[in-house]
Amino acid sequence: MLKGLDDISDDHHRRALPPVEKWDPPFCGDMDLVIQRDGTWMHEGSPIGRPALVRLFASILRLDPEGYMLVTPVEKLRIQVEDTPFRAIAAERCDQGWRFTTDVGDQVVAGPDHALTVGLDPETQEPHPVLHIRRGLMACIERAVFYDLVNQAHMRDGQLWLSSGGQEMSLGAVSNG
Repeated sequence: MLKGLDDISDDHHRRALPPVEKWDPPFCGDMDLVIQRDGTWMHEGSPIGRPALVRLFASILRLDPEGYMLVTPVEKLRIQVEDTPFRAIAAERCDQGWRFTTDVGDQVVAGPDHALTVGLDPETQEPHPVLHIRRGLMACIERAVFYDLVNQAHMRDGQLWLSSGGQEMSLGAVSNG
């Protein structure tokens, strides 16, 4: 499937991410791997059932101008992502603000390096909150997590605001209807 992964174990992902931004392997084509809108990683039409394999792939994921790529020191394969590659599945208060955990085990504190933004989903016109995780890769914040944030936010000038990482982030305008 991917060459050059023999030295990247699941334990390595927990300690440090591989330096994919420094690797410049040749493009080897498209891989039949899709990260669905709901966060399911599908390979050749079937869900990947091993969480450790999903975490491994997530650790070598990079966003290039040509699209999302799985990158090793010796090859680069394009994959498809329907929305964002990750899902923020939990958020908790911490000393620095709000710490988010993704479906692949990343943990980040929202703030200058991990911006939280809320746009509108083009299909549903509902809020679409996303969080920068790393290297331009985003996580969609799960609905229940977003509702918890809304309940913790404070109102100012007709908008809901959340403080984290020394920043104020807008969760959106409050409508009266």
